[in-house]
Amino acid sequence: MTASLEVAEATVTARRPLDVAMTFQPLQHGKGDPCHRKAVDGSIWRTSVQNSGPVTYRLTQPDRHTVRCEAWGAGSEELVAGLGHLVGDHDDCQDFTPEHPILVEAHRRFPHLRLGRTDRLMEALVPAILEQRVHGIAASASWRRLVWKFGEPAPGPAPDGMRLPPTAEAWRRVPSWEFHRANVDPSRARTIVRCAQVADRLEKVIDLPREEANRRLMSIPGVGIWTAAEVAQRALGDSDALSVGDYHLAAVVGWSLLGKPIDDAEMVAYLEPIRPHRYRAIRLLQVSGSAVKPKFGPRTAPVDHSRH
Repeated sequence: MTASLEVAEATVTARRPLDVAMTFQPLQHGKGDPCHRKAVDGSIWRTSVQNSGPVTYRLTQPDRHTVRCEAWGAGSEELVAGLGHLVGDHDDCQDFTPEHPILVEAHRRFPHLRLGRTDRLMEALVPAILEQRVHGIAASASWRRLVWKFGEPAPGPAPDGMRLPPTAEAWRRVPSWEFHRANVDPSRARTIVRCAQVADRLEKVIDLPREEANRRLMSIPGVGIWTAAEVAQRALGDSDALSVGDYHLAAVVGWSLLGKPIDDAEMVAYLEPIRPHRYRAIRLLQVSGSAVKPKFGPRTAPVDHSRH
């Protein structure tokens, strides 16, 4: 733990109720993620590397409408300046009017579901690449090993064991044998390095319209429609980013809403009427416990079909 007396603070008073733990759940990459920690007091600790430098931040929520943030490190002022977007205060779902009774009920029960945006593209992109074609547990283990090896210690009074996510420069320098030791195959390793080599250009997609942002992301060999959607969900807070190509998702949508499995094409067609909130609908199924998963079939992780 690296101590620091300098702390930046900010408070968001949201117009609608929110739940920080729920908003940040998709940002955690497995148990033991060195960049994410939920403390026994309920606070959320996270690390990031902002444009202005590294930051450790702690989020607390005294009530459903209030989020307080303390941040340490060179990137602390930048982080707290974007706190509203980070916790989803600007997430607008007024035009989300689902017709399926399961989604209607989930939306009624979880009005505090918010989709935040980190605006840190590489920090979302690398974990998504690691999750291609492997079980989520294996991807999380790879992430932990690589962050521990190539991420710097977290600034400020971070809980023991927290690290910063590696910078693009650090990812560019990872030797092939270190990827191998982390059980990352050469294809995913090459994709990570390619993205790191053009990270400055990729980070600029946060300011682009969604379709152009996806086009830029998928112009990198190895980044397909599934990976781009996973990045858009987390870095851009995209309420419509549907993870087409996920091994389980279409079947889950089918079983949950139709009582039968469907494929990707059927899922896309079925969810078309609720654009631009297809990802919001998926999150509602997840947080409400309404997502039905078949008891048969192999346990594996998402496959990014667009890469083939």
